[in-house]
Amino acid sequence: MDLARYAIGRGVTQRRACTLMEVARSGLDYQCKMAGKDRPIVSAMRNYSRLYPRFGSRRIRIFLARDGMRIGRDRSALVWAAAGLQVPAKKPRKRYRTHRPQPFAATAPNEVWAYDFVFDGCGNVQKLKCLTLIDEFTKESLAIDVAGTIRSTRVVKVLKEVIQKRGNPKVLRSDNGPEFVSTALLAWATENGLTNMLNEPGKPWQNGTNESFNGKLRDE
Repeated sequence: MDLARYAIGRGVTQRRACTLMEVARSGLDYQCKMAGKDRPIVSAMRNYSRLYPRFGSRRIRIFLARDGMRIGRDRSALVWAAAGLQVPAKKPRKRYRTHRPQPFAATAPNEVWAYDFVFDGCGNVQKLKCLTLIDEFTKESLAIDVAGTIRSTRVVKVLKEVIQKRGNPKVLRSDNGPEFVSTALLAWATENGLTNMLNEPGKPWQNGTNESFNGKLRDE
């Protein structure tokens, strides 16, 4: 198209220039309308990007759909990239290459459930405690229980409710928090044939799947 315009500028007739370059004459005056069509989407993306700096186009696309702007995943990625938006790179951490097999790694769904706590607070300074429970194999969130305080009896209650829907897992993985090593929880787990797999002190990577989920939950 640019070659046809160049030829016209050099004195060649429009019809002949388009014939030589094998382009349609109607294309000479065509103006892309996508930029104007995407303007409100880009504006919304920028706003959400400021609110959620750790989110990329896939997560922001969910918020756009809630606002009535339904676009495909590929188009969302293209608009996101064209607008120059990106997720800030995390500060690299020094890693030590060691062979660290996870104790009793899950090989099937509903085999290993991992749980832990995430802490947050309200605007009135009230503290919140969130119990997160996930299936280690499918990475599916099974339950998120939120309260000011959550003790072992409430942890057991949440587990019972999920078990009623999905059946018993083989292993419950957690750290050595007092809620997870309490007599009440350990006795209940033993009665139901569940194995409590506790992290070794100073080795949170042994519950890495749940730690990863909790990091994403904090972002949201």
